[in-house]
Amino acid sequence: QVQLVESGGGLVQPGGSLRLSCEASTSIFGMGWYRRAPGTQTPGMRRERVALSTSTGVTDYIDSVKGRFTISRDDAKNMVFLQMNKLKSEETAKYYCNGRGDGNEYWGQGTQVTVSS
Repeated sequence: QVQLVESGGGLVQPGGSLRLSCEASTSIFGMGWYRRAPGTQTPGMRRERVALSTSTGVTDYIDSVKGRFTISRDDAKNMVFLQMNKLKSEETAKYYCNGRGDGNEYWGQGTQVTVSS
């Protein structure tokens, strides 16, 4: 069973930075980060896709994070990272690592990011 384990969340002031890490138990073609804001934890509600990266070097971001967030990978270690700069209070959310490949989709348990002064 494929497992994804996130780390790196925490409390940061507005304008600050955090780096999230996700380690997969195996190599996965597409890896990315999603988030779900407080008050939207109802099962079935969609998470918001923040950034994704493929093993072929393709990356994509939602418009609101472009220029502030950077997704990167270390395929030798089956890891994906999300460097988040200039964080905003409205980006407080639980951030989830996502993996897609071979017709399967995997999720981590999530890591909380709280942006507050």
